[in-house]
Amino acid sequence: MTRSRTADPETRDRTIDALRAVAIVGVVVGHWLVSAVVSDPARPAAWHGASPLAEFPALIPATWVLQTLGPFFFAGGFAVARRGSGTRRPTARFTRFARLAGPVGLLAAVWLPAWLLLRVTGAPDSTLHVVRSLLVHPLWFLIVYLVLTVSAPLLRAAVGRFRLWPLAPAIALVAACDVARHLEVAAWLHPAATVAGWAVPYLLGIALAEGLLSRRAGRILAVTGIAAGAGLVLLAGYPASAVGVPGDGWSNLDPPSLFALALAAAQIGVFLLVRDRLAGWLRRPALGTPVAVLNRSAMTVYCWHQSALLLVTFGGLLAGPLPGLSDPPAGMWPLHRLLWLPVFAVTLVLLCAAFHRAERVRTSRRPPR
Repeated sequence: MTRSRTADPETRDRTIDALRAVAIVGVVVGHWLVSAVVSDPARPAAWHGASPLAEFPALIPATWVLQTLGPFFFAGGFAVARRGSGTRRPTARFTRFARLAGPVGLLAAVWLPAWLLLRVTGAPDSTLHVVRSLLVHPLWFLIVYLVLTVSAPLLRAAVGRFRLWPLAPAIALVAACDVARHLEVAAWLHPAATVAGWAVPYLLGIALAEGLLSRRAGRILAVTGIAAGAGLVLLAGYPASAVGVPGDGWSNLDPPSLFALALAAAQIGVFLLVRDRLAGWLRRPALGTPVAVLNRSAMTVYCWHQSALLLVTFGGLLAGPLPGLSDPPAGMWPLHRLLWLPVFAVTLVLLCAAFHRAERVRTSRRPPR
């Protein structure tokens, strides 16, 4: 008999599904809003990237809402702990790997030939760089996610034995990397700090699955996260944006800084505070059904969302410069870009309809002897 891993009612928590859905939507919409593709008026096929955050610093608070990698890793930690880190189901980790690898492999199979075609037909180097950056850069987190998934049995055992104390060395490593970045030394710390940084919300997710986080813990995380984030920006000189902005000198996201951890703590804290009420809302089909649908195709949505932006932008070349699509991020650009979001969304829905099967992994289950 075959069975989809998405259909495991005994291991699923619908509030975590909702958090994962919000995290995916936040990242997708955030990328669509900050990924400005600027076309050269004298040579429309020549593109370069730009950030509207550099021109509109008033938009920076939006990054605090739309940068949702912390909740995403938190949901991942909860899920892997709830499933027993593969100890009760030997195929669980393989299935998770396959659900990640399938959409990524299909994306590569489609875009690698397309990128080579652009190259042999004389596309400008700047355009090739933009295409490559938009497609590849969002996938960096998969490496971190895979490392944490492989390490999940050890992380779960650590939480089971030491409760929340494993957070301390991870936070300390991120702090050390922040100091090293300010001093412009020890760049070799960045990969380790990236894994350690996202291990913090991952460990918190495991802690929730183990019954170690209450609503009171949510209040502590929310207040501490907000206070720490404000202190880091106002007193320690951290950039206020949750994502990288040209001219800031360094990014809170690459690798994750203490500010990124503070933001993740605040977001997770708010989730814990509203979790009980959210569980009631999710019983309504109007909310529960979209959450379930998005969770079944979460990786497909993530892998193809920048493809939707690129396809619409390529199509826009036929109509000439279009406000909010291929013009510099200035003036009324933010409003114009908002008007393009439904077009990106419809294109993404069509892409997901075409490619979502790559995420449906089935495992064989032998009947008990």
